[in-house]
Amino acid sequence: MNFEQARFNMVEQQIRPWDVLDFDVLDALMEIPRERFVLPEHQGLAYSDLELPLANGGKMLEPKVVARLVQGLKPSAAETVLEIGTGSGFATALLAKLAGKVVSCDCDHTQQQSAKTVLDGLDFANIDYVQNNGLSEPSQGGPFDAIYVGGSLRSVPESLLAQLKDGGRLVAVIGKAPVQHAVLLTKNGDTVQQKVLFDTAVAPLNDTAADPFDDFDF
Repeated sequence: MNFEQARFNMVEQQIRPWDVLDFDVLDALMEIPRERFVLPEHQGLAYSDLELPLANGGKMLEPKVVARLVQGLKPSAAETVLEIGTGSGFATALLAKLAGKVVSCDCDHTQQQSAKTVLDGLDFANIDYVQNNGLSEPSQGGPFDAIYVGGSLRSVPESLLAQLKDGGRLVAVIGKAPVQHAVLLTKNGDTVQQKVLFDTAVAPLNDTAADPFDDFDF
């Protein structure tokens, strides 16, 4: 399979038509070999418009959803981003291409190490890995300029918002399928502004310990 052509087709046929027009995001997607992040038996589907399973039972979000969430977050080279849920490491790679530093946390050590092996092999040197409950436990390096949540939640806990700097942003998919909204939250002092970016339906954050506010069976 010609992965470079498949990657080009993904960007041009899936991601651009879904209103992802930020050139930095598109360029980064063209550079990241998504086939390295999927299970070996799913490499032929790496650039399909699908959620793909992970070894731990979780799911990779569709590439267009990841791209649009990251576009909404707008990380910059001067910023540190907290990622909740390392998962496959694909979103981690995209964030690391755009941000100065990424702190990626996950409760599943085995899954995180699998992602780290791939990311290390691609020479990403601006990622710190933390094994913790990132939704309720503070991660070293905060408060953060931006937070990316790699799966859906019923609601965003205050403990996570507390890890944002004043003026910081957070993107997440909120709600229970089939009615879910990707939202951008911006912290301004004691208030949080919310903007709906798009409607979608995605898998919940794959971490039973991570979201005590949700009744999904992860």
